[in-house]
Amino acid sequence: MLFVKKAGCASLLLWWSNRANLRGKGLALKRKREVLRLFFQKDIETMNRRDLEALQLERLKHIVDYCYNNVPFYHERLRQAGVTGDKIKTLSDVQYIPCTTKDDIRDNYPFQMLAQPMKKIVRIHASSGTTGKPTVGVYTRRDIENWSDQVARVAVGGGATEGDIIQIAFGYGLFTGALGLHYGLEKLGATVIPASSGNTAKQLMMFRDFGVTGLVATPSYALYLGEAMKEAGYPMEQYKLRIGLLGSETCTPEMRTQIENSMGIFVSDNYGMTELGGPGVSGECGLRCGLHFAEDHFLPEIIDPDTLEHKAPGEAGELVVTTLTREGMPVLRYRTKDITRLNYEPCACGRTHVRMEKCMGRTDDMLIIKGVNVFPTQIESVLVGMENVGPHYQLVVRRRNFMDNLEVKVELLNGDLLENYRALEALQKSVHDRLKSVLGLETRVTLVEPKSLERFQGKAKRILDLRNQPEE
Repeated sequence: MLFVKKAGCASLLLWWSNRANLRGKGLALKRKREVLRLFFQKDIETMNRRDLEALQLERLKHIVDYCYNNVPFYHERLRQAGVTGDKIKTLSDVQYIPCTTKDDIRDNYPFQMLAQPMKKIVRIHASSGTTGKPTVGVYTRRDIENWSDQVARVAVGGGATEGDIIQIAFGYGLFTGALGLHYGLEKLGATVIPASSGNTAKQLMMFRDFGVTGLVATPSYALYLGEAMKEAGYPMEQYKLRIGLLGSETCTPEMRTQIENSMGIFVSDNYGMTELGGPGVSGECGLRCGLHFAEDHFLPEIIDPDTLEHKAPGEAGELVVTTLTREGMPVLRYRTKDITRLNYEPCACGRTHVRMEKCMGRTDDMLIIKGVNVFPTQIESVLVGMENVGPHYQLVVRRRNFMDNLEVKVELLNGDLLENYRALEALQKSVHDRLKSVLGLETRVTLVEPKSLERFQGKAKRILDLRNQPEE
């Protein structure tokens, strides 16, 4: 295992400590020079493509037989498909393995998909289960070690070092995000503050009093913390924040810029889900040109969500992932429902593992309005940064005359505009026209008072679906 070199770490910390440089024009070039030095496991993260794919093939063969022999659900699925480890000759043969869905995992709730006896399980996590039974994730001791390594890689890629003090504002508990980042950052050697979510005033107090240099949170909560910092009235010099390791929900480039400007930090994105073991599946480096997959632990594919056919590299589709090293609860070809694309070109940072583009949306978050596919991220990219409107919004879907209609509620930055009908009308038209240009769809735009829309400490819930209610 190769940790961050001390010399590179010290120079990076010295540079980052000067927060005035964060918004300077020379930031991008400086970051590109520095990020090339930052690796957690350089021998793995820069492995040449041929060796990496040989390792994946070996592990794919093993995990197929492991699932066949230890998980009754997979034994029957693989038997019916006629797939065993010795029949996997190339990585492309993964296509002959049946996909696994969230419903499969829920149907086998809670422990029917375990590959190890309970006495070997040291941790249990689960999703919120807001739309049914929760999705359960279990971990052996080796799973926890691998998970910590994966998260440490993501943290280092985002600029974290052993000299950082990182405040985790994820909710602790069954959610994988908080403890996942916690263990990974401790393995790196960083100081961790398990603040959990909520109690925003106390979060800001710890920022100032504890000399916090890094934040772990959802983008929605980071956005809210940035607002709260401004309202608290303390000079920015009292904050030492420099990086944000954000995850658990999609963060558009526009929202990222808003967070960076309000908090004075450099933000990186990371990706994971309970079904795959939590965060650490992929994460951005300082160049932010895609999220580097931990390909020694996961085999990603892109498929057409309707036909299930493979997409070519660079084509957008649904992300499907096979866990290659997970012992407690491995999954074969898990359909994530996330829409993205993969780039197999080596990154300028030196990492060779495939990069996934930021998720464009989820197939289950996609709205179909009058035949047009609409993702909340498309709307967010239009609204965030627009003059006179804030980054908080809500999408309300109703059915009128047997047709779905979309209302976009947008917060004003200045409540005085509500008294100026002409300015309000002009702003409403501007938002409407920009949305129509991007979506190709008519929407109803409603401008609402500042701070009237809900703030979120966890994942943001932007869609209010009223289609099952009687028409007004």
